[in-house]
Amino acid sequence: MTTHEGVGSALSTGDSRPAGNRVHHVRVGELDGYAALSGGTVGSKKLWMGLVENPPLSATDNHHHGDSESGIYVVSGHPVFVYHDGEQEVRISAGPGDFLLVPPFVPHREENPDPDEPVVVVIARTTQEPIKVPVSGLYRFEEPDAP
Repeated sequence: MTTHEGVGSALSTGDSRPAGNRVHHVRVGELDGYAALSGGTVGSKKLWMGLVENPPLSATDNHHHGDSESGIYVVSGHPVFVYHDGEQEVRISAGPGDFLLVPPFVPHREENPDPDEPVVVVIARTTQEPIKVPVSGLYRFEEPDAP
């Protein structure tokens, strides 16, 4: 195996190599906000990946991610994912090493009930950039009937 130091890092304006024919390496500290891999950072066309930290005793607003599937890996902390199954609110407690899938258009929120420890998760989405659509409350998402 051949190792090339510094080759394939995040997009830069001075790099004339095509973005679609090489491996990209985004180092710790090179994230663009929360985004590690996106159209803006590495020229991704169908994938967004990022690192999110939720502070102790916090909760997101109720939201969904449009047409994007979201895969979540819990790095540290104990997040709670909340959604509505049509009859009641469902709370899924997760911990380090757990994976979760949030399907497209499913309203949910993330909570960190711990008073001391932040939650750190890696998120992968099936869109080039993140989508977050606020909703007023949690409800069961019903897929429209196909024509």
